[in-house]
Amino acid sequence: MSLLLAALLQVGPFVTSAAPPISDLPKEVQQRQAIERKRAAEAQSSEPLPPQPGPRCGAGPEAGSKLAACLELISVDPDAAADAASGWLGRAKGSERAEAGQALGSAQVAQQKFAEAAVTFQAARDAAAPSDHALRARLGAMAGNAELADGKAEAALGLLDIARADAGAAPDLKLASGIAADRASALVVLKRDAEAATALADARASDPASSSAWLLSATLSRRMGKLAEAQSQIEEAARLRPIDPEIGLEAGVIAVLAGHDEAARKSWQSVLAMAPQSEPAATAKTYIAQLAPAPAPVPPAIPAAGR
Repeated sequence: MSLLLAALLQVGPFVTSAAPPISDLPKEVQQRQAIERKRAAEAQSSEPLPPQPGPRCGAGPEAGSKLAACLELISVDPDAAADAASGWLGRAKGSERAEAGQALGSAQVAQQKFAEAAVTFQAARDAAAPSDHALRARLGAMAGNAELADGKAEAALGLLDIARADAGAAPDLKLASGIAADRASALVVLKRDAEAATALADARASDPASSSAWLLSATLSRRMGKLAEAQSQIEEAARLRPIDPEIGLEAGVIAVLAGHDEAARKSWQSVLAMAPQSEPAATAKTYIAQLAPAPAPVPPAIPAAGR
Protein backbone atom coordinates (compact mmCIF):
# COMPACT_ATOMS: atom_id res chain seq x y z
CA MET A 1 0.00 0.00 0.00
CA SER A 2 1.41 3.43 -0.90
CA LEU A 3 1.99 6.05 1.80
CA LEU A 4 -0.41 8.40 -0.01
CA LEU A 5 -3.18 5.81 0.03
CA ALA A 6 -2.57 5.09 3.71
CA ALA A 7 -2.85 8.79 4.51
CA LEU A 8 -6.04 9.19 2.50
CA LEU A 9 -7.69 6.24 4.18
CA GLN A 10 -6.72 7.08 7.72
CA VAL A 11 -7.62 10.78 7.77
CA GLY A 12 -10.56 10.75 5.37
CA PRO A 13 -13.98 11.95 6.53
CA PHE A 14 -16.57 9.80 8.23
CA VAL A 15 -18.25 7.61 5.57
CA THR A 16 -22.13 6.95 4.81
CA SER A 17 -28.38 12.07 2.49
CA ALA A 18 -29.43 18.15 -2.56
CA ALA A 19 -26.28 20.28 -2.16
CA PRO A 20 -22.66 20.11 -3.29
CA PRO A 21 -20.48 18.22 -0.80
CA ILE A 22 -19.42 20.32 2.19
CA SER A 23 -15.89 19.48 3.25
CA ASP A 24 -16.51 19.46 6.98
CA LEU A 25 -19.65 17.32 6.84
CA PRO A 26 -19.50 13.61 7.59
CA LYS A 27 -19.02 11.76 4.33
CA GLU A 28 -22.15 9.72 4.81
CA VAL A 29 -24.12 13.00 4.68
CA GLN A 30 -22.19 14.07 1.59
CA GLN A 31 -22.97 10.77 -0.09
CA ARG A 32 -26.64 10.98 0.85
CA GLN A 33 -26.75 14.42 -0.76
CA ALA A 34 -25.00 13.07 -3.88
CA ILE A 35 -27.59 10.31 -4.19
CA GLU A 36 -30.39 12.85 -3.86
CA ARG A 37 -28.80 15.06 -6.54
CA LYS A 38 -28.47 12.08 -8.86
CA ARG A 39 -32.10 11.08 -8.35
CA ALA A 40 -33.22 14.65 -8.98
CA ALA A 41 -31.16 14.81 -12.17
CA GLU A 42 -32.59 11.52 -13.38
CA ALA A 43 -36.11 12.78 -12.73
CA GLN A 44 -35.55 15.78 -14.99
CA SER A 45 -36.07 15.61 -18.74
CA SER A 46 -34.79 17.77 -21.57
CA GLU A 47 -38.36 18.01 -22.82
CA PRO A 48 -41.08 19.86 -20.90
CA LEU A 49 -43.14 17.50 -18.82
CA PRO A 50 -46.69 17.04 -20.07
CA PRO A 51 -49.48 17.94 -17.67
CA GLN A 52 -50.01 15.13 -15.22
CA PRO A 53 -53.37 14.09 -13.81
CA GLY A 54 -53.92 13.91 -10.10
CA PRO A 55 -53.34 16.28 -7.19
CA ARG A 56 -51.09 19.33 -7.46
CA CYS A 57 -48.62 20.43 -4.80
CA GLY A 58 -50.61 21.87 -1.93
CA ALA A 59 -53.96 21.36 -3.67
CA GLY A 60 -56.57 18.70 -3.15
CA PRO A 61 -58.83 17.40 -0.43
CA GLU A 62 -56.30 15.23 1.43
CA ALA A 63 -53.18 16.60 3.12
CA GLY A 64 -51.28 13.38 2.39
CA SER A 65 -51.92 13.63 -1.36
CA LYS A 66 -50.91 17.31 -1.28
CA LEU A 67 -47.62 16.42 0.37
CA ALA A 68 -46.93 13.57 -2.06
CA ALA A 69 -47.53 15.91 -4.99
CA CYS A 70 -45.14 18.48 -3.50
CA LEU A 71 -42.41 15.92 -2.94
CA GLU A 72 -42.78 14.72 -6.52
CA LEU A 73 -42.54 18.29 -7.82
CA ILE A 74 -39.41 18.94 -5.76
CA SER A 75 -37.54 16.28 -7.73
CA VAL A 76 -38.35 18.14 -10.95
CA ASP A 77 -38.57 21.83 -10.03
CA PRO A 78 -37.62 22.78 -6.45
CA ASP A 79 -38.36 26.48 -7.00
CA ALA A 80 -41.90 25.81 -8.21
CA ALA A 81 -42.39 23.36 -5.36
CA ALA A 82 -41.23 25.95 -2.83
CA ASP A 83 -43.68 28.53 -4.20
CA ALA A 84 -46.57 26.06 -4.16
CA ALA A 85 -45.72 24.75 -0.69
CA SER A 86 -45.39 28.28 0.66
CA GLY A 87 -48.89 29.04 -0.62
CA TRP A 88 -50.19 25.85 0.96
CA LEU A 89 -48.59 26.74 4.28
CA GLY A 90 -50.22 30.15 4.17
CA ARG A 91 -53.65 28.56 3.72
CA ALA A 92 -53.20 25.58 6.06
CA LYS A 93 -54.81 25.46 9.47
CA GLY A 94 -54.04 23.42 12.56
CA SER A 95 -52.06 20.22 12.22
CA GLU A 96 -52.14 20.41 8.41
CA ARG A 97 -49.42 23.04 8.80
CA ALA A 98 -47.08 20.21 9.76
CA GLU A 99 -47.28 18.54 6.34
CA ALA A 100 -47.26 21.87 4.52
CA GLY A 101 -44.14 22.79 6.47
CA GLN A 102 -42.56 19.46 5.60
CA ALA A 103 -43.19 20.18 1.92
CA LEU A 104 -41.72 23.68 2.12
CA GLY A 105 -38.72 22.58 4.18
CA SER A 106 -37.96 19.78 1.75
CA ALA A 107 -38.08 22.23 -1.15
CA GLN A 108 -35.75 24.58 0.71
CA VAL A 109 -33.29 21.74 1.24
CA ALA A 110 -33.36 21.06 -2.51
CA GLN A 111 -32.66 24.77 -3.03
CA GLN A 112 -29.71 24.47 -0.60
CA LYS A 113 -31.37 26.93 1.78
CA PHE A 114 -30.49 24.85 4.82
CA ALA A 115 -30.88 27.52 7.52
CA GLU A 116 -34.36 28.38 6.27
CA ALA A 117 -35.25 24.71 6.03
CA ALA A 118 -34.24 24.11 9.64
CA VAL A 119 -36.58 26.86 10.83
CA THR A 120 -39.40 25.58 8.61
CA PHE A 121 -39.05 22.01 9.85
CA GLN A 122 -39.00 23.13 13.49
CA ALA A 123 -42.20 25.11 12.99
CA ALA A 124 -43.76 22.11 11.24
CA ARG A 125 -42.80 19.86 14.14
CA ASP A 126 -44.42 22.27 16.60
CA ALA A 127 -47.59 22.34 14.45
CA ALA A 128 -47.98 18.56 14.48
CA ALA A 129 -50.49 17.08 16.88
CA PRO A 130 -48.86 16.46 20.29
CA SER A 131 -50.01 12.85 20.13
CA ASP A 132 -48.37 12.25 16.72
CA HIS A 133 -44.98 11.38 18.16
CA ALA A 134 -43.68 9.76 14.97
CA LEU A 135 -44.41 12.80 12.80
CA ARG A 136 -42.91 15.14 15.37
CA ALA A 137 -39.81 12.94 15.52
CA ARG A 138 -39.43 12.88 11.72
CA LEU A 139 -39.80 16.64 11.38
CA GLY A 140 -37.41 17.25 14.26
CA ALA A 141 -34.85 14.98 12.64
CA MET A 142 -35.28 16.85 9.36
CA ALA A 143 -34.59 20.10 11.18
CA GLY A 144 -31.49 18.58 12.74
CA ASN A 145 -30.19 17.33 9.42
CA ALA A 146 -30.76 20.74 7.84
CA GLU A 147 -28.68 22.33 10.60
CA LEU A 148 -25.99 19.70 10.04
CA ALA A 149 -25.95 20.47 6.31
CA ASP A 150 -25.58 24.13 7.23
CA GLY A 151 -22.46 23.31 9.24
CA LYS A 152 -24.10 23.76 12.66
CA ALA A 153 -23.43 20.42 14.31
CA GLU A 154 -24.10 21.58 17.87
CA ALA A 155 -27.52 22.97 16.94
CA ALA A 156 -28.19 19.81 14.92
CA LEU A 157 -27.43 17.61 17.91
CA GLY A 158 -29.83 19.55 20.13
CA LEU A 159 -32.67 19.11 17.63
CA LEU A 160 -31.85 15.45 17.13
CA ASP A 161 -31.96 14.90 20.89
CA ILE A 162 -35.49 16.30 20.91
CA ALA A 163 -36.37 14.08 17.95
CA ARG A 164 -34.96 11.08 19.82
CA ALA A 165 -37.28 11.83 22.74
CA ASP A 166 -40.26 12.09 20.38
CA ALA A 167 -39.30 8.81 18.72
CA GLY A 168 -39.08 7.13 22.11
CA ALA A 169 -42.83 7.62 22.50
CA ALA A 170 -43.55 6.18 19.02
CA PRO A 171 -43.52 2.43 18.23
CA ASP A 172 -41.29 2.90 15.18
CA LEU A 173 -37.91 1.28 15.71
CA LYS A 174 -36.66 2.12 12.21
CA LEU A 175 -37.32 5.78 12.90
CA ALA A 176 -35.45 5.54 16.20
CA SER A 177 -32.56 3.83 14.42
CA GLY A 178 -32.33 6.54 11.78
CA ILE A 179 -32.32 9.31 14.36
CA ALA A 180 -29.59 7.54 16.33
CA ALA A 181 -27.47 7.34 13.16
CA ASP A 182 -28.08 11.04 12.48
CA ARG A 183 -26.95 11.84 16.02
CA ALA A 184 -23.78 9.86 15.36
CA SER A 185 -23.09 12.00 12.31
CA ALA A 186 -23.37 15.18 14.36
CA LEU A 187 -21.23 13.74 17.15
CA VAL A 188 -18.46 12.80 14.70
CA VAL A 189 -18.38 16.36 13.37
CA LEU A 190 -18.03 17.50 16.99
CA LYS A 191 -15.15 15.01 17.44
CA ARG A 192 -17.05 13.06 20.09
CA ASP A 193 -16.31 9.66 18.59
CA ALA A 194 -16.97 7.56 21.69
CA GLU A 195 -20.47 9.05 22.00
CA ALA A 196 -20.99 8.53 18.28
CA ALA A 197 -20.12 4.85 18.70
CA THR A 198 -22.73 4.58 21.46
CA ALA A 199 -25.32 6.27 19.21
CA LEU A 200 -24.58 3.78 16.44
CA ALA A 201 -24.91 0.89 18.89
CA ASP A 202 -28.37 2.28 19.68
CA ALA A 203 -29.13 2.44 15.94
CA ARG A 204 -28.17 -1.20 15.47
CA ALA A 205 -30.16 -2.29 18.53
CA SER A 206 -33.28 -0.48 17.31
CA ASP A 207 -33.02 -1.91 13.79
CA PRO A 208 -30.57 -4.81 13.48
CA ALA A 209 -31.48 -5.14 9.79
CA SER A 210 -30.26 -1.63 8.94
CA SER A 211 -27.29 -2.10 6.63
CA SER A 212 -26.53 1.62 6.81
CA ALA A 213 -26.19 1.50 10.60
CA TRP A 214 -23.71 -1.37 10.27
CA LEU A 215 -21.83 0.46 7.50
CA LEU A 216 -21.52 3.63 9.57
CA SER A 217 -20.46 1.56 12.57
CA ALA A 218 -17.73 -0.11 10.54
CA THR A 219 -16.49 3.23 9.26
CA LEU A 220 -16.34 4.75 12.73
CA SER A 221 -14.65 1.68 14.18
CA ARG A 222 -12.07 1.87 11.40
CA ARG A 223 -11.43 5.55 12.10
CA MET A 224 -10.98 4.74 15.78
CA GLY A 225 -8.41 2.07 14.91
CA LYS A 226 -10.65 -0.83 15.92
CA LEU A 227 -10.10 -2.88 12.79
CA ALA A 228 -11.38 -6.19 14.16
CA GLU A 229 -14.70 -4.58 15.10
CA ALA A 230 -14.79 -2.75 11.79
CA GLN A 231 -14.31 -6.01 9.91
CA SER A 232 -17.14 -7.81 11.69
CA GLN A 233 -19.43 -4.82 11.23
CA ILE A 234 -18.73 -4.44 7.51
CA GLU A 235 -19.30 -8.18 7.04
CA GLU A 236 -22.74 -7.81 8.62
CA ALA A 237 -23.51 -4.81 6.40
CA ALA A 238 -22.52 -6.84 3.34
CA ARG A 239 -24.64 -9.78 4.47
CA LEU A 240 -27.67 -7.51 4.80
CA ARG A 241 -27.04 -5.70 1.51
CA PRO A 242 -24.70 -7.65 -0.78
CA ILE A 243 -25.02 -5.22 -3.71
CA ASP A 244 -24.00 -1.84 -2.34
CA PRO A 245 -21.01 0.12 -3.68
CA GLU A 246 -20.57 2.08 -0.43
CA ILE A 247 -20.23 -1.15 1.53
CA GLY A 248 -17.77 -2.55 -1.01
CA LEU A 249 -15.70 0.62 -0.86
CA GLU A 250 -15.52 0.58 2.92
CA ALA A 251 -14.74 -3.15 3.00
CA GLY A 252 -11.71 -2.44 0.83
CA VAL A 253 -10.57 0.41 3.06
CA ILE A 254 -10.73 -1.82 6.13
CA ALA A 255 -8.92 -4.63 4.34
CA VAL A 256 -6.05 -2.47 3.12
CA LEU A 257 -5.51 -0.96 6.56
CA ALA A 258 -5.34 -4.48 7.94
CA GLY A 259 -2.61 -5.27 5.41
CA HIS A 260 -4.77 -7.36 3.07
CA ASP A 261 -4.13 -5.58 -0.22
CA GLU A 262 -5.52 -8.32 -2.46
CA ALA A 263 -8.76 -8.51 -0.47
CA ALA A 264 -9.00 -4.73 -0.77
CA ARG A 265 -8.42 -4.93 -4.53
CA LYS A 266 -11.24 -7.47 -4.89
CA SER A 267 -13.62 -5.31 -2.86
CA TRP A 268 -12.86 -2.21 -4.91
CA GLN A 269 -13.09 -4.11 -8.18
CA SER A 270 -16.54 -5.30 -7.10
CA VAL A 271 -17.54 -1.64 -6.70
CA LEU A 272 -16.45 -0.97 -10.29
CA ALA A 273 -18.46 -3.97 -11.48
CA MET A 274 -21.70 -3.13 -9.66
CA ALA A 275 -21.78 0.67 -10.17
CA PRO A 276 -19.12 1.74 -12.69
CA GLN A 277 -20.41 5.33 -13.05
CA SER A 278 -20.89 6.02 -9.34
CA GLU A 279 -18.86 8.23 -7.02
CA PRO A 280 -17.73 5.19 -5.01
CA ALA A 281 -16.41 3.67 -8.24
CA ALA A 282 -14.41 6.81 -8.98
CA THR A 283 -12.92 6.62 -5.50
CA ALA A 284 -12.25 2.90 -5.86
CA LYS A 285 -10.31 3.56 -9.08
CA THR A 286 -8.00 6.00 -7.32
CA TYR A 287 -7.39 3.51 -4.50
CA ILE A 288 -6.72 0.59 -6.86
CA ALA A 289 -4.25 2.72 -8.83
CA GLN A 290 -2.18 3.23 -5.69
CA LEU A 291 -1.96 -0.44 -4.75
CA ALA A 292 1.07 -2.43 -5.72
CA PRO A 293 0.47 -4.41 -8.93
CA ALA A 294 -1.33 -7.70 -8.42
CA PRO A 295 1.06 -10.64 -8.29
CA ALA A 296 1.38 -12.52 -11.54
CA PRO A 297 -0.42 -15.86 -11.55
CA VAL A 298 1.86 -18.81 -10.95
CA PRO A 299 1.75 -21.15 -13.97
CA PRO A 300 0.76 -24.73 -13.18
CA ALA A 301 3.62 -27.13 -12.75
CA ILE A 302 4.26 -29.39 -15.72
CA PRO A 303 4.77 -32.95 -14.58
CA ALA A 304 8.05 -34.47 -15.62
CA ALA A 305 7.81 -36.93 -18.46
CA GLY A 306 8.19 -40.55 -17.35
CA ARG A 307 11.01 -42.67 -18.64
